[in-house]
Amino acid sequence: MQHLITTADFTKEEILELFDDARMFLDMESSEVLKGKIIVNLFFENSTRTRSAFEMAAKRLGAQVISLDVGTSSTKKGETIFDTVTNINAMKPDAIVIRHSDCNIHSTLIDYVDCPIINAGAGKNAHPTQALLDLFTIIKHFDGDTEGKKVAIVGDVRTSRVAGSNKRLLPRFGMDVCFVAPDCFKDESDEFKQYDNISEIIDDVDVVMSLRTQLERHNEVYFQSLNDYAKDYCITSETFGDRDILLLHPGPVNRNVDISDEMLIDPRNKILEQVTNGVAVRMAVLKKLILQNSK
Repeated sequence: MQHLITTADFTKEEILELFDDARMFLDMESSEVLKGKIIVNLFFENSTRTRSAFEMAAKRLGAQVISLDVGTSSTKKGETIFDTVTNINAMKPDAIVIRHSDCNIHSTLIDYVDCPIINAGAGKNAHPTQALLDLFTIIKHFDGDTEGKKVAIVGDVRTSRVAGSNKRLLPRFGMDVCFVAPDCFKDESDEFKQYDNISEIIDDVDVVMSLRTQLERHNEVYFQSLNDYAKDYCITSETFGDRDILLLHPGPVNRNVDISDEMLIDPRNKILEQVTNGVAVRMAVLKKLILQNSK
């Protein structure tokens, strides 16, 4: 049985096949390819975009969705997540979509289920469907020519699961990834080039992926205010100038902290396109894993 825990669970060929389906799903027309299937959303962390995108994707494919309110679930009464998932599994769902603060919980849960598990976000480690939709957006923008493209991921890299997944996925498609962050937010490895300021590399990059400052994942205060952080790391029209650069962000955007108001309406900004692409890509993921498991 195939799951989606990290982007490494799909080969490059499988990803390209997913994107063929995603392109067909971009019209957002409803289908019945998953009619009669039941998908359980189990979110142990707050989510708007990812949760609603999975719900929309499932319903567009004709599936039924059960989104459990973890705040009033048995885990609050002392039940372990393993018992919660095995009980859900006993009800015979066709897929379980899980977001959790534990970086490794998804890989340990696969032994407890008879259906695909899809990682909708794991701690600071991985967010595979976000990385897939980011890649899909980049491939669309460059008409499939991603070889040699330079991607700067800017902001709170250390605690970002989006950065964690993208730094593994994008190089598989020929892209050169680097990070721009203050020392306190830099990636803990020395595997990728890291810079202190976007001005150091802005003339060389093709894509800028801005990140939200993950205040809820910090154990200490690094800046007196977000305005202090924004002075050096907010993407503005002055940052981009007239350069032909693609601007991405996983959302939610802290306006005038991550990205300025004027750049949020700039045509180089593809954030809303990412949202649309996210539904289509998740439709493709659900179709692939559920139908494959049904054979």
